Amino acid sequence: MNIRTILLGLLASALLASPAAAEFPDKPITIQAPYAPGGNIDVTARIIADKLKDVLGVAVVVDNRAGASGMIGSGAVARSAPDGYNLLVSANSMVDVPVIYGNAPYDWHTAFQPISHIQSVAGVIVVTPNSPIKTLADLIKAGRETPGKITIGDSGVGTTNHIVVELLSDATQAKFTSVHYKGGGQASIDVIAGQVMGQVDQVNASLGYIKGGKVRALAVTSATRVAELPDVPTVKESGVPELKDFTYETVTGLFGPAKMPPDVLKKLNEAMVKVLTDPVTIKRFADLTAVARPSTPEELAAMFDHEDKTAVPLIKKLGIKSE
Repeated sequence: MNIRTILLGLLASALLASPAAAEFPDKPITIQAPYAPGGNIDVTARIIADKLKDVLGVAVVVDNRAGASGMIGSGAVARSAPDGYNLLVSANSMVDVPVIYGNAPYDWHTAFQPISHIQSVAGVIVVTPNSPIKTLADLIKAGRETPGKITIGDSGVGTTNHIVVELLSDATQAKFTSVHYKGGGQASIDVIAGQVMGQVDQVNASLGYIKGGKVRALAVTSATRVAELPDVPTVKESGVPELKDFTYETVTGLFGPAKMPPDVLKKLNEAMVKVLTDPVTIKRFADLTAVARPSTPEELAAMFDHEDKTAVPLIKKLGIKSE
């Protein structure tokens, strides 16, 4: 027996004796919520992380890396290894923000792998409780009669909250001054303090403030009234003729970097199906006025493609750019 045969035999024995490759996941998973704590994305990420850790059997932590209307945290995920350990919760604003900034560090079409829809939620337009503005019609009237005087906070340039303001303005010719934050939480604090006159936020993020009397809700952007806020009319019910057909919802989904292995994608999607069909999770979202349901990766991609065909043309028409 020559040396080469001996070495090959030893190598084969070593390979047979070596442990099998670890099965995904075998270490903590990080979910990027690319906005400041307290807003819709942050709340959504924390709800699914809490259940996902039980389903997958590893720690799932939420990292808030705010800035550039979500592009900083999203970009970090886009650049990460496509191994399933760095994920992203994002809303349909992922489609809009790159058009507004014009220099996004990624192409959302190719940088991310859709995993599953998480939840959809209506927006809500709120003002400070002592505001003389009592209805959405009052707000639109003020925006027409005193263009730019009314300040409205949102969670960042190009976010779905910002898009709602622009849609309202475009439909009615009312003009407002948008105040952009790094997340809805800080915007809410400033509205409560009277530093900003109003805000557009997701109902699930503002519900506690509304029920606590810290802000006054003028209207919700859904097609029908929200069960938890039965006295708050829809935008369609505002009495403003130009808004009689107005609806808009924020859609959130779970994403990973592009080129994830099919087996990892399959396992994450199956985990999300378990998370989002769990009665406790469904109720947690329902209590926040959000409708939770899983989807296939292809269905989530189609939802974001729809945003590309609807909101992006408006952004280009209005020439909305980052400040």
